[in-house]
Amino acid sequence: MPDLRIGERGESVIDFMTEHLGGFFDLLKEVLNLGLRTVYDALTALTPVAMVVVLVVVALLATRRVLLSVGLGLGLLLIQSMDLWAETMQTMASVVVATVVALLIGIPLGIWSAFDPVVRSILRPVLDLMQTLPVFVYLLPTILFFGVGDAPGLVATIVFSVPPAVRLTQLGINQVDAETVEASVAFGASRREVLREVQLPLAMPSIMTGVNQVIMLALSMVVVAGLVGGAGLGGVVVNAVQGLQIAASIEGGLAVVVIAIYLDRVTAALGGQGRAEPAWWPRRRPTARLAPAPAEPAAAA
Repeated sequence: MPDLRIGERGESVIDFMTEHLGGFFDLLKEVLNLGLRTVYDALTALTPVAMVVVLVVVALLATRRVLLSVGLGLGLLLIQSMDLWAETMQTMASVVVATVVALLIGIPLGIWSAFDPVVRSILRPVLDLMQTLPVFVYLLPTILFFGVGDAPGLVATIVFSVPPAVRLTQLGINQVDAETVEASVAFGASRREVLREVQLPLAMPSIMTGVNQVIMLALSMVVVAGLVGGAGLGGVVVNAVQGLQIAASIEGGLAVVVIAIYLDRVTAALGGQGRAEPAWWPRRRPTARLAPAPAEPAAAA
């Protein structure tokens, strides 16, 4: 077999992009950093204890489980006691920004591929490549494009997190009952109305499962962000490993576990999984409808 020099050709493409698209990458870096700063400022606007109360209330409203919400609150207080609250909020900001961008890319692509077999056949190998290619392979080009800092780790996180959003959105739409779609079309609904009013609502459990998977994959990349100079718990873990600091590595890893459990339980509950219906939870009362008035008897001729 002849040597195709695939590596050299790929390197030349990366060099070309770095030389001619530098302005675009600088702009994208500024946008990502702006998003990170905005989310981080919002997460740190309150004191740590007040933010823990807010997060516990969110967990209670989502899961409707008191013991689970209290346990999550204790885990968040444990993070505060280990003096890792600022790093945890930096990691949360990275996860939020990466998740939002991944969903903005993945859900429209999933909808498109659900209706177009050609797009689906093209996206399938691309998504397989994105999920199976070692993350360090495309981490190096991101460093060349964006430099050292939060941006390259964030871009790598987005690339790694997009496939579940695409796959599960497409799966949810394709699994909608065909008879339901035909009935909506028979009643005069347009294609957009069928998608908006029938297919997306029925596919929402699958889409929310994709959101949960995107968040979990994004959180699993925090260490990668620390390897390229990113802030947050990834930097704590990387510095602890490089300095052989066992105590710091345990605390950083435990903080990651707490955040992972919190995000997993809350997002799974929002998708309809693991949500309890306790007796004390207020239920919507059915609205009473007035019975139609009886028709008056016809007057005698």
